[in-house]
Amino acid sequence: MNRLRKFLLHTMVWIFLITIFTFAASAGFNSTQGFYFLFVGLSLFNLCIFYINLYFIIPITLDKRRFFLWMLSCLILIATFLAIKYGFSFYIYKLSGLKLMVKDREMSFSEPLNFMLGTFMTNGFIVFLSTAYKFTVDWFFNEREKSDLEKQSLTAELAFLKSQINPHFLFNSLNNIYSLAYQKSEETPNAILKLSEIMRYMLYESNDNRVAIEKEITYLKSFIELQKLRFKGNSYVVLEVEGNISNQQIVPLILISFVENAFKHGLASDKKNPIYINISVFEDNLLFTVKNKKNNVNKDQTGGIGMVNVKRRLELTYPEKYKLSIENHEHDYYCELYLNL
Repeated sequence: MNRLRKFLLHTMVWIFLITIFTFAASAGFNSTQGFYFLFVGLSLFNLCIFYINLYFIIPITLDKRRFFLWMLSCLILIATFLAIKYGFSFYIYKLSGLKLMVKDREMSFSEPLNFMLGTFMTNGFIVFLSTAYKFTVDWFFNEREKSDLEKQSLTAELAFLKSQINPHFLFNSLNNIYSLAYQKSEETPNAILKLSEIMRYMLYESNDNRVAIEKEITYLKSFIELQKLRFKGNSYVVLEVEGNISNQQIVPLILISFVENAFKHGLASDKKNPIYINISVFEDNLLFTVKNKKNNVNKDQTGGIGMVNVKRRLELTYPEKYKLSIENHEHDYYCELYLNL
């Protein structure tokens, strides 16, 4: 909130409060002209107490943890405006010529001790009110700042996690293409073309927080076709898509690590036990399953960041809206991911 808007808001609130309290307090008066001068004047003095404590005393004392100095300053402030209010009230009652009438009787300025005691308590309440306002505003400001910093931190972490996907995927894909090139396979150019299509999606089409599920599925199919080139047609993968995927969106690149993991550690050349991938969309929910037989003969010992990455991204992008179940047995691997889109 800029200073002008803040000033206008404070002005409107005080005008409203002073008006309400003035008319409420003047009930029963026959001639209220003098009372209006008295009450509005005292209200303006209260505003002075409020803002002197808010903008001068607190920043110099409480904000610097000088508690004793703050209490001493507040006592001086309260006492000073007690004297000012007393003098102003005395002027209204005795010197101004204005009359404060209650029915047919004129009010008189008497019992100064009671007046001073009541004024002292009023001034103290105004100091308390401004201090509470200061702490409340600071608390909301700090909470908002803390929330903004947390969002910025999460955004930066997500960007970092996503940035890891490309080099991680590129590293594995280049290894595959290198194998094809080493074997002088005729599929090498096609593999490079598939890789360029996949990288185009990863670099240019997956920059939004959400993408259409159709695009993500197309990307998965391209990835699967690229992986199949390694096996010279001797790979077996079943990809099933069920349900209505129209108008549904998903966090981009959230499923690829599971499929990549199946190819990396699974056995894709077993016709009887193909890599099985299923994507089922029902209403606003998605069920994604991957099942594969483990390759215990030529097991890939290379560590990776894929699964660690995707688990963290799920925590950040689908908090309390996902359920991940993994069954890692000796001979087979099963993964099930539920997402509330």
